[in-house]
Amino acid sequence: MKNSRTVQFITVFVFLALFLGSCTSTTKNPIDHKAAQEQNELLFTKTLQTHLAAIEHRNLDSLKSTLSPTGEMQLILPGLKIKNTAEEFIALHQEWFKDTTWTIEIKIVNIKVGDKIGMAITEVMYREPDRNGKPYFNHMITSYVLEKINNKWYVIKDHASSIEKTKPEATITE
Repeated sequence: MKNSRTVQFITVFVFLALFLGSCTSTTKNPIDHKAAQEQNELLFTKTLQTHLAAIEHRNLDSLKSTLSPTGEMQLILPGLKIKNTAEEFIALHQEWFKDTTWTIEIKIVNIKVGDKIGMAITEVMYREPDRNGKPYFNHMITSYVLEKINNKWYVIKDHASSIEKTKPEATITE
């Protein structure tokens, strides 16, 4: 009788050990998850910085390298028709980069990075030394959306909003 109880106890113990062992979580160690998230944010930020530097330095090839291989790109600028492809985005920048008199200062305000999609907000100060005979500026907030494709981040949306800019000259009508 005593042996029977011992066998039952061992059987139940082994069963519980196997059952509980199979119930353990397969999620990553929290430290590993944190390191992966930090690496993800680092890669996101590097792509964004490459994109912003390409604009600042009028580098079309570098700018192209930050755009999605799928051709997805949406550009929303005040006063312009929305551009919906990387091709339209590049064409606009190609024209804009021909003017070498403007300057731009861009500061990353914040970022939020997920596994596949991330967003950044930047503060932008755009200046032209001479627009219609006077200096011009446009202080903007620009939001960027990046998508991760095959473990690489790409810019897929750019939306600029003016905060303050040089007012156009008032025209006198009679």
